Amino acid sequence: MMLRGQMMTQPLLISALLTHAETYHGDTEIVSRTVEGPIHRYTYRDAAKRARQLANGLISLGVRPGDRVGTLAWNGYRHYEIYYAVSGMGAVCHTVNPRLFAEQIAYIIEHAEDTVLLFDLTFLPVVEQLAAHLKSVRHFVLLTDRAHMPAHTAIPDLLCYEDLVNSHSDRYAWPEFDEETASSLCYTSGTTGNPKGVLYSHRSTVLHAFASSLPDSLDISAESCVMPVVPMFHVNAWGLPYSCTMNGAKLVLPGPKMDAISLYELIESEGVTMTAGVPTVWMMLLQHCEKNRLRIHSLKRVIVGGSAAPESMIDQLAEHGAELRQLWGMTELSPCGTTSTPKFKHRDSATAVLRSLQTKQGRPIYGVQIRIVDDAGEPLPHDGVAFGNLQVKGPWVLSQYFRRDLDASHTEDGWFNTGDVVTIDPDGYMKITDRTKDVIKSGGEWISSIELENILVGHPAVAEAAAIGITHPKWDERPLMVVVLKPGASATRDELIGFYEGKIAKWWTPDEVVFVEELPHTATGKLQKMKLREQFRDFRWPE
Repeated sequence: MMLRGQMMTQPLLISALLTHAETYHGDTEIVSRTVEGPIHRYTYRDAAKRARQLANGLISLGVRPGDRVGTLAWNGYRHYEIYYAVSGMGAVCHTVNPRLFAEQIAYIIEHAEDTVLLFDLTFLPVVEQLAAHLKSVRHFVLLTDRAHMPAHTAIPDLLCYEDLVNSHSDRYAWPEFDEETASSLCYTSGTTGNPKGVLYSHRSTVLHAFASSLPDSLDISAESCVMPVVPMFHVNAWGLPYSCTMNGAKLVLPGPKMDAISLYELIESEGVTMTAGVPTVWMMLLQHCEKNRLRIHSLKRVIVGGSAAPESMIDQLAEHGAELRQLWGMTELSPCGTTSTPKFKHRDSATAVLRSLQTKQGRPIYGVQIRIVDDAGEPLPHDGVAFGNLQVKGPWVLSQYFRRDLDASHTEDGWFNTGDVVTIDPDGYMKITDRTKDVIKSGGEWISSIELENILVGHPAVAEAAAIGITHPKWDERPLMVVVLKPGASATRDELIGFYEGKIAKWWTPDEVVFVEELPHTATGKLQKMKLREQFRDFRWPE
């Protein structure tokens, strides 16, 4: 018979994160650029008080445990308060991506059956367009003060957020309940078919915050000043509103202004030490600094996810004194799965070895298991050579999509199929070579579209590049590069193809380059290869 330990049992609840920050980091700042314009400053103590007021306000609107409360909002202090008030009272915080098409937004809100929708001024026109079709929503709340409420609106009985908060007491005791209770809900971007919901629990969220705070993960502490550029409507800003609160880090929220000038100003004025977002954001920031001969002073670490970062970006950030750290994850993983931090044995390694590690998606953080399998589901070796389909397990990996039957996303023994094709080396470092649907198969062999893209983005004239497989009469498929040049830059097809020489196997070298004004992206900033394949489906190789 097993001997049980004699330790206290206490549920892992999101409300406890804010209570801890209020108690021990009460004077630490949360700084937000508001939709209305001005910079807003307050503390964790202020945020906790207003979150309790908001919880009372939501109860007055009839919100009950288990109800879904939707948001359409930027990274700001009001959105932060909603995170904690909604989950803390036992309801479900449902962040909706406002960059999706109106029809997708409506589908997501109705599928989740949101009872209340809180939204920023930016999205008033979208909500006015959709309000009559959102049958589950009983109350619409505009995230602003009385002075900025619209004089006329198509939304009946539109409520003012500040009125709702300020008309209620901050006397509220966060309830205790089962840690497996649902806390928040995010939907996948839905590049194919309808978006799918991922329903997180309090337990999974708190465990994810612990793990993502570790030095080998995102390395967050009370000494940190963190600016999540990744939106709070995209996988909970990679969990940063939770991990920063857990550790009492200063939090800087950039609001709706994601341009290079605005981000640079916030980094410099607030002393940001760590920031996180997709590679296109950092390309934009680095180009701004290069053009205007600016230096980034406080930044120590940049977390990059969503797509692979090219080696040229690693070098450029290093010139500013900042380390680039790759993060791999998915909505289905809350999202953190792996990070590209080196090990003790790498401490005296040559720059080339360290750069090689930084270009990989990294090794699993504690709690996440990874493996690769072939198309028959048989495990493949972790030798850094074998390509396989990536599968994952862990306490913050979804077991089933919200309101969907079990499907092929999971194996019989409980592994989740990510859809990524990767290698894993003996040290556990995983490198994505492609998405299952994006890999280029030429003459029966695989070519990594991601590697082709990363190399070409290192060319000084190239702003963005996408590699897609185009049907070839002899080789099944061959890679076509679709390229956006930097403003004012020029390059020829032969010059760009020649840029690959000595960097990859000769048969990997793309056969053709086409230049375009822009590439299609998803609402979360990822390249839409499917749209590119559709755009170039009639492409014919030169004789």
